[in-house]
Amino acid sequence: MPESWATLGVDLHLKPTGPRVRRGLTDALREAVRSGRLAPGTRLPSSRSLAADLGVARNTVADAYADLVAEGWLTARQGSGTRVADRAVPAPPAPPPHPRAPGRPTHSLDAGTPDLAAFPRAEWLRAARRALNAAPNDALGYGDPRGRAELRTALAAYLSRARGVRADPENVVVCSGFAHGLRLLGEVLHARGARTVAVESYGLPPHWALLERAGLRTAPLPFDAHGTRTEDLDGEGAVLLTPAHQFPMGVALRPERRAAVIDWARRTGGLVLEDDYDGEFRYDRQPVGALQDLGPDHVAYLGTASKSLAPGLRLAWLVLPPSLTPEVTRLVGSPTTGVLDQLTLAEFLTSGAYDRHVRASRLRYRRRRDALVEAVAAQAPDVRVTGIAAGLHAVLQLPPGTEDSVVRAAAWQGLALMGLSRFRHTAARAEPLDALVVGYGGPSDRGWPAALEALCRVLP
Repeated sequence: MPESWATLGVDLHLKPTGPRVRRGLTDALREAVRSGRLAPGTRLPSSRSLAADLGVARNTVADAYADLVAEGWLTARQGSGTRVADRAVPAPPAPPPHPRAPGRPTHSLDAGTPDLAAFPRAEWLRAARRALNAAPNDALGYGDPRGRAELRTALAAYLSRARGVRADPENVVVCSGFAHGLRLLGEVLHARGARTVAVESYGLPPHWALLERAGLRTAPLPFDAHGTRTEDLDGEGAVLLTPAHQFPMGVALRPERRAAVIDWARRTGGLVLEDDYDGEFRYDRQPVGALQDLGPDHVAYLGTASKSLAPGLRLAWLVLPPSLTPEVTRLVGSPTTGVLDQLTLAEFLTSGAYDRHVRASRLRYRRRRDALVEAVAAQAPDVRVTGIAAGLHAVLQLPPGTEDSVVRAAAWQGLALMGLSRFRHTAARAEPLDALVVGYGGPSDRGWPAALEALCRVLP
């Protein structure tokens, strides 16, 4: 059946005013062009379509168009329709200038960011096309609060194979970033009566703040040369750990301490929150499997695509103990991540494209890490590089009392650097260390050499 004329127009919002319809319509159109709301070259609706939208006679619209063509505001050509004439219109007033922040960095070595220029755009686009073509119509509805079954199934298979996670798709919840998942768990813990969460002495203050906003107190665990001392857990209701690659210190949780935290959870009914933020990236060691494998009924596993792909995807996941899944699902309420991105990631995982991307990224980041270690050894021999067996950052231990001055010097060089002190919990009992947390994942391949050179210039 051919489409009617009513389906062929374009929408145009006008408010004719005054007692005379033709004059009011002409004035409204003229003002829309004069103000720049209708840009030069914009095609206007046909007189029939606009008349139907406004509830006026077609001749009224045709006469208004003719008046404005005669005045030079519009043009009308056979086969091209009626368009806004190409004429100068006043530019909208510019907003008042904001003062530029002093010393805006030219290079950034902030920790926790991958190389965004290396995002696999072509592979992702191919996966998106395949996923959309294969998606059933009901995939575009509101769906399961836990996320699409295709992604939960693909994640369960991948995490079991690559990270040793015991994952049932029924207990996987897709969320919009790690922080969202942590907030959900914090709210569930508080609702269950927990009041304190043990955390590592060094970590991310925004994560501690999320737990505190959920009504939970954060209590730092002791830290020594071997990492977090989990044998010191006491009356806390939960503990947040980065066992595969402690952030930011870079050590893996020792086997006896992994066993101790699981024993504590079984004995007390506590919950372990496992942040596996960059578990895919390891270089000089065998992969360290997820802590969740030792106690799946007592560990909530949190993973994310922010390091392996890009934080802008807003894709993360929880693998929950079965007893926790209903509470988290009720709290989610409705899906929080776009279904097309979920289906694309599912296809990316099952097709093998994710594994290929991770392996290629691992080689790229290892070359950068090796260049960092070599450059520091040659140009700043008093600086010790640690935490380099895995991940996207290294810790550069500085001479005592020099951290603040190095960070300030880096800012003068246009280099964004993070000192270790910003990651230390305010209640930590560990002796403060002077160090830098250097992220080597963020710069592009082209920008990395200059960023590394700038770093070496400021090291003592």
